[in-house]
Amino acid sequence: QVQLVESGGGLVQAGGSLRLSCAASRRTFNTYVVGWFRQAPGKEREFVAFITWGGGDTYYADSVKGRFTISRDNAKNTVYLQMNSLKPDDTAVYSCAADQSSRNVRSGDPDYWGQGTQVTVSS
Repeated sequence: QVQLVESGGGLVQAGGSLRLSCAASRRTFNTYVVGWFRQAPGKEREFVAFITWGGGDTYYADSVKGRFTISRDNAKNTVYLQMNSLKPDDTAVYSCAADQSSRNVRSGDPDYWGQGTQVTVSS
């Protein structure tokens, strides 16, 4: 069992930056693939990025590539999502999720989910 808690969301102007954090309750989190997802009102949940357990392999959706960076600090049981050059279309609830299988993360069906944090980007 892994409990995930996101933080760092808020309201920013277009072009601004935010850093989201996903903190886990158990050390075994360090062996999990972790992904970030987002969902805007009236839209389907969208995959954003994932990172492998060792932090050496990352993958990004085309919509955020070059602007967002996913990273992890296993000593702190925490995964981060640095978001730069934010656009109004980035407005959504952002959630982190974890699974030992990268296939489950990519498919949107990981074992564990956080509660989500709101990101709002004004124009």
